[in-house]
Amino acid sequence: MIDGLLILLFFQFLGEILIRLTGIPLPASVVGMVLLLVALLLNTPFTQRVAPAAGALIKHISLLIFPLGVGIVLQWHRYEDYAVALAVAVVIGTILSMLLVTLMLKKLMSKAGEPHEP
Repeated sequence: MIDGLLILLFFQFLGEILIRLTGIPLPASVVGMVLLLVALLLNTPFTQRVAPAAGALIKHISLLIFPLGVGIVLQWHRYEDYAVALAVAVVIGTILSMLLVTLMLKKLMSKAGEPHEP
């Protein structure tokens, strides 16, 4: 599992390097995840080593999100002018993501039920 964590950190590092070199206005972790997605889609040899580390992180995702909530509460004076916009963005973002996941799941489930041609 440690090698999987190192692979995840390596891709985050690659994202950081790419952001610093190009100046793309995206978080380095997002760029790193996109690079990891591309590597996983290409069936690179380390694909199976990333799964246990990713599973462990997902299992404890509430612990990873908790500091964000604490930071917002502690820094509320910075965000209170934008409270309505933040609330609308969170609600609309949640609804949109739920709709998209539902549509993708329906599409994938319908393809899984189709018979395969030999």
